[in-house]
Amino acid sequence: MAGAKQQRIDPRDANRAAVARPVPPKARAKAGAKKNSRPAPVKPATPGDWIRGARPQTLALAISPVALGWALSTYYVEELWTHWLRAVLCLVIAFALQIGVNFANDYSDGIRGVDGAQRQGPRRLVGSGAAKPRTVLTVAFVFFGIAAAAGLAITIVTQHWWLLAVGAVAIVAAWFYTGGKRPYGYLGLGEVVVFVFFGLVATVGTAFVLSGQVPADAWVLGSAAGAFACAVLMSNNLRDRERDAVSGKRTLAVLLPDMAARIVYVVLMLAPYGILAYLSLIYFNVAYAYFTLLGAVPAMIIAVLAKTTAEHLTVLRLTVLTSLVWGLAVAAAIAF
Repeated sequence: MAGAKQQRIDPRDANRAAVARPVPPKARAKAGAKKNSRPAPVKPATPGDWIRGARPQTLALAISPVALGWALSTYYVEELWTHWLRAVLCLVIAFALQIGVNFANDYSDGIRGVDGAQRQGPRRLVGSGAAKPRTVLTVAFVFFGIAAAAGLAITIVTQHWWLLAVGAVAIVAAWFYTGGKRPYGYLGLGEVVVFVFFGLVATVGTAFVLSGQVPADAWVLGSAAGAFACAVLMSNNLRDRERDAVSGKRTLAVLLPDMAARIVYVVLMLAPYGILAYLSLIYFNVAYAYFTLLGAVPAMIIAVLAKTTAEHLTVLRLTVLTSLVWGLAVAAAIAF
């Protein structure tokens, strides 16, 4: 109405009304999303992260075959203690190659995006952004260099120069597990190469370096060590099966149906105990190694039934521990 008085609004009242008016939840969510749109910064890798990146739990795979090769050598060298330097160098090679493989795997999987934030289990240095790829790659090659230097020292001491070729092939195999354009670890061949190098080559090579000959049982013991090494790799890949399938990493666990892959793991775990039956006929007290079934049997049962990451990690730990104790027990029985 023309003559009506217009009601005046106090600006302070308007401000109080705006403040008092409740904000819808969706609006608050949008505001929070805009405010926190930047990803949280990743903390740089600590010394503890680098130690975990070396995956020290896998070093059992390096100890067992060297111990088994050394044990067999006691039958052929009367004063084996005089070759202690060779034994130490064999162990250094095994350790350095294992650690080098672990860092090379961290680097290669990281730059391919396989070990990202969705990773199950311990975080990786490159995949998590905690370390630069070039730094991790450099560390991997430092350990490959240590293995090469120890191998050169053994070659000079033994004067078997063809050992240089074996060492070179081992380093190349370690790198191309996940490195290069077509890594064999992505093609379901990881278990084959692990069996050869962390089983046969490590055991037979140690026995040869210490005794100057290759005992027939070195191949048998190397097969047992290789089966355990493959079981460790399979247990790890079973844990990462779904993620590896999505990222294009075709491990044997991915290529096989789920239950078939679990059965393969069980077969790999049982194989050393079949070999143990043969060894028990030749070496006194070797049968005591059957006590390691206390770790192997739970590992196999959990592996078949496992559904969670925690369960798969338990399988991995039990497998590594069983492998180490089995190897040391058999080596002690043969040597003493």
